[in-house]
Amino acid sequence: MHAYLLVGQENANFEESISNLAKKLHAKTMEFPLSKIDDTRSLNDLIRLSFSEPTLIVCSDIHEAGDAALNAFLKNLEEPQENIYFVLTAPSVRKVLPTIVSRCGIIRVPGTKHQVINGDAEEFIKMTTGEKLAYVDKIKDREKAVEFTGDLINLLHGVLHLQKTGLPGTAKNLEVIGKTLRRLKANGNVSLDLTSMVVSLV
Repeated sequence: MHAYLLVGQENANFEESISNLAKKLHAKTMEFPLSKIDDTRSLNDLIRLSFSEPTLIVCSDIHEAGDAALNAFLKNLEEPQENIYFVLTAPSVRKVLPTIVSRCGIIRVPGTKHQVINGDAEEFIKMTTGEKLAYVDKIKDREKAVEFTGDLINLLHGVLHLQKTGLPGTAKNLEVIGKTLRRLKANGNVSLDLTSMVVSLV
């Protein structure tokens, strides 16, 4: 394997994972920002040179790169160069082009300690029902709704993991949010599904 996709949320310890990967490959690391087609062309010029020692090229936040840059970058993954490895980072697999994902080994990077919380999930759980309704009313985009409900599920799984007995209603709320996530992915109405979720939370 010569390309790796590191997946983790904001609190993920990418630096440690990249360092461990570099040690495993006996490679030096080189940061290379990749967002526009010109970046890919510069990268292509660089890797045409012959590398005398293993080198791990780090392209962070690959999900933010434009499609043109990524499509041009694909060739590097399809035709590996000697002594060159790539490591890409992103918050989730679904935010990365499938053609990129299929050519990488996926490494899921946990957050620091038990910080399984991302986005505003933790604050949301503490809100009153009225505040929750006002919050979800602002979410109109399906992808954001899916990401948010996924964050809530991660948070509550963490609560169950950290609390020996869990918190009252946690398991029930996980069931409610899980159903909401499935409806959203099945093209349910974003506003109705999120409102129904809030009303059903314990």
